Amino acid sequence: MRNNTAILWLTIVAAACSLTAHADDSFRCGSGFTYREMSVAELLKKCGKPTSKTVLIEDVRSPGAKGKGSIVRGQTAVETWRYDRGRQASAMLVKIVDGKIQSISAAP
Repeated sequence: MRNNTAILWLTIVAAACSLTAHADDSFRCGSGFTYREMSVAELLKKCGKPTSKTVLIEDVRSPGAKGKGSIVRGQTAVETWRYDRGRQASAMLVKIVDGKIQSISAAP
């Protein structure tokens, strides 16, 4: 009987850890959830325009000749969209690189 109880508690803890691990990959928006794998168009359709948006242009680098230093190969746009969700929920940040969602996380 003790073994069954221990297994039950381990299952509950594992499930809670799993939910926590995925908490920063999605957030509730309207009647559904957003996911990192969705397109930016789907995000906009489901959640609307973000509360704020910042865009940074970052250099894309690769190793230099013979492993010395690095060379700028181009640039990429990194957007951070903020969705404020009221007093009851923390704001969410969506990082978009080259038009694709790279990450979703709670605002600090």
